[in-house]
Amino acid sequence: MKWLCAGLLALHGLIHFLGLAKALAPGRLPQFTQAVSRPQGLLWMAAGLLLLAAAGLLAAGQRAWWLPGLAGVVLSQGLIFSTWRDARFGTVANLLLLPILLYGLASLGPWGFRAEYLRQVRGRLARPAIATPVAAGELSALPRPLRCYLEQAGVVGRERVHHFRARWRGRIRGGPDQPWMEFTAEQYNFVAEPARFFFMRARRGGLPVEVLHAFSGGAAIMRVRLLASIPLVDASGPELTRAETVTLFNDLCLLAPAALLDPGINWEELDERSVRGRYTVGANTISAVLHFNERCELVDFVSDDRLAASADGRRFTPKRWSTPVEAYRRFGPWRLFSRGRGLWHDRQGEYAYFEAELLDLQVNGPAP
Repeated sequence: MKWLCAGLLALHGLIHFLGLAKALAPGRLPQFTQAVSRPQGLLWMAAGLLLLAAAGLLAAGQRAWWLPGLAGVVLSQGLIFSTWRDARFGTVANLLLLPILLYGLASLGPWGFRAEYLRQVRGRLARPAIATPVAAGELSALPRPLRCYLEQAGVVGRERVHHFRARWRGRIRGGPDQPWMEFTAEQYNFVAEPARFFFMRARRGGLPVEVLHAFSGGAAIMRVRLLASIPLVDASGPELTRAETVTLFNDLCLLAPAALLDPGINWEELDERSVRGRYTVGANTISAVLHFNERCELVDFVSDDRLAASADGRRFTPKRWSTPVEAYRRFGPWRLFSRGRGLWHDRQGEYAYFEAELLDLQVNGPAP
C-alpha cells in the first residue's frame, strides 16, 4: 500500500508539469484548448513538486509526507477548477489521494496518538535523573530465586533503571474466537513516579487501528481508533488503573529486573523456583507470582489482580492473567526473554490473546 500510494503521488505530480509546458510553449500541446499563463504554469509546477516531495518522503519513511501532499492536492484542485475543460479528470486522482492524505494527517499529525505519545514521553524524559550502579550486596536481601534471576540478567554493576524503551511486533485478538491482528508497538516506562506509555499500530479487517495506553500520575487511560480518527475505545477509571498497575509490575519483572530492588516491592519466597511480589502504586496494591526455571530465568508471571476489559472498554472482569516467556538472549548487557504470550484464564480454560517478540530494548536511553 505504501508503494502504491507513493507511485500515485509521483505519477499525479509529474502530470502537473504539462501545465508548465502549456504555459511555456502553448502551440506544442494543441490537445489542451485553454490558455495557461506563465504565473499559472509556475503554480502547476509547484503543485507537481509538492506531490513529488510527498511521494519521496513517503517512500523514505518520513512521517511528514502528508504535509506537502495535502498542500499539493489543494493547489492542484484549485488549478483544475481554473482550467476545468482540459484538466477535470485530475479531480479523480485528487479524490483518490485526499482520504489517504487525511489519514496521514490524523495518524501522523499533531493531534494523532503518535504525537500524544511522544509529547508525554518527552515530558517525562525532560526531568533530571541520576542512575547509579547496582552493587552485588544489594541483592542479598532478595529471595534466592529472585536473586539468581537478577544475577543471570546481568544487573550487578549496571546502572539502575530510570526509564526504558521496548519495541515489539506480534499479534493480538479480542477473544478465543476472534481473528488475530498483526501489530507493531513501542513503549516507554519510567520507574520513579511510575509511568507507562504504550503505542500500537495494528490492522482490523484490513484497516489500520491505533492504540494508546498511558499510565501517569497514578491514573490510566486506554484509547483505540480506527483509521486514526474513529473512536472505538476510550477507557479510564479506577478499574483500568488497577489493571494497568499489574501491567506496570509485569513490565518491571520482565524488562527491567534491576528495578525489582525497589524497597517498596515486598517479596515472599514460595519455593525454590517461585516468589510472590506485592507492588503498590497510589491506592492500588497488587500481587503476582513469578516462576523460574533451573537456569534462573523468569518463565511466567501470574496475577489474579488483572481485570479483562470488554470490547468497548466500559466493563472490567477479574480474571487470572499470565505471561509465559521464553527464548532468552542478550539485549546489550542484559539477558532477557525475547518471546512471550499473554493468557487469560477462566472457567472454560485458558487462551492466548497476545503473542509478541521483543525486538529491541534500551535502558536509560535518549529521547525519541
